[in-house]
Amino acid sequence: MNEIELKYGCNPNQKPSRIYMEDGGELPVTVLNGKPGYINFLDAFNGWQLVKELKEATGLPAATSFKHVSPAGAAVGLPLTETLAKIYWVDDLGELSPLACAYARARGADRMSSFGDFIALSDVCDADTARLIKREVSDGVIAPGYTEEALEILKAKKKGNYNVIQIDPSYQPAPIEKKQVYGITFEQGRNELDINGDLLSRFVTRNQTLPQEALIDMKIALITLKYTQSNSVCYVKGGQAIGIGAGQQSRIHCTRLAGSKADNWFLRQAPQVLGLQFLDSIGRADRDNAIDLYIGEEYMDVLAEGAWQKIFKVKPPVFTAQEKREWLDQNQDVTLGSDAFFPFSDNIERAHKSGVKYIAQPGGSVRDDLVIECCDKYDMVMVFTGIRLFHH
Repeated sequence: MNEIELKYGCNPNQKPSRIYMEDGGELPVTVLNGKPGYINFLDAFNGWQLVKELKEATGLPAATSFKHVSPAGAAVGLPLTETLAKIYWVDDLGELSPLACAYARARGADRMSSFGDFIALSDVCDADTARLIKREVSDGVIAPGYTEEALEILKAKKKGNYNVIQIDPSYQPAPIEKKQVYGITFEQGRNELDINGDLLSRFVTRNQTLPQEALIDMKIALITLKYTQSNSVCYVKGGQAIGIGAGQQSRIHCTRLAGSKADNWFLRQAPQVLGLQFLDSIGRADRDNAIDLYIGEEYMDVLAEGAWQKIFKVKPPVFTAQEKREWLDQNQDVTLGSDAFFPFSDNIERAHKSGVKYIAQPGGSVRDDLVIECCDKYDMVMVFTGIRLFHH
């Protein structure tokens, strides 16, 4: 097949819409179920590139959760701790396959942003991963293949309308890519940058000790940024993105946004949050919303209005600002990647508040010396890649 007709483009008024091969060749994808739309395919193709490169860089199965052409989460298939399984709502599923662990991590990093996501998987989708996907609100999935059991599970989702796409893993796109804006054609070479150890070897700080785990996290951060709408920064810990700030005009706003998401990820693991007793009628999405309220300042309003009785079995105590700060101070050894240089040291100060120890960025600012000085103040490790990773 060299063309797939779509219902409409980005919006219902944008018709006709299709994807096709300009050279008349065969599309590298097959729709196994559902009817994916224009944005679905944008998410699918960007997500597939991300997980393909993560797998190549780390040797581990990878997954990503995409929303509006940027990842809400990305991860490799490391085992889940008991706490992570609980905050990702998968503790009832038993031991998961590595691929399912990767998706649980990718989905769980920022569950509110991942609501209604499009999923990309580096490996053949197994039954464990399919069962996890089936219980989440999601638009579709792309993978190089599906086991028979996994495909049957996914086909039953959304009353049989769930989007399931299979991509040919051997497909190689042309080295030159094109797109049109306002009737004008843009052309550029594809970003084929290989995120490898050599790229992460130029240390600029006094501390130059980079553990293997942090090196893997740096690769995850930079590969994730490669497919995130710029400006963007990415916080990573333990083989998964824990906070992504995408599409901001200011670098510090990227760092703050992603940092706040990383903080929320860690706050979800606090005893106060793990001890919340929800009504049995409250589903996972509503629990996510309630936790976000509980962690934030809005919870005081919920208490004042007596609305907690509609969510919790027992009235939760206030999670004070001091308690939150004390808990966040325990989060350490976080890695931060940036798609362009840090123009001011305020980004480092903000990153430090979220436990950042390792940083990868291109360098090249006129204030690089001040940024390095700030890193040295906190005994951070920073490497200059010399390569910008803008994505638009």
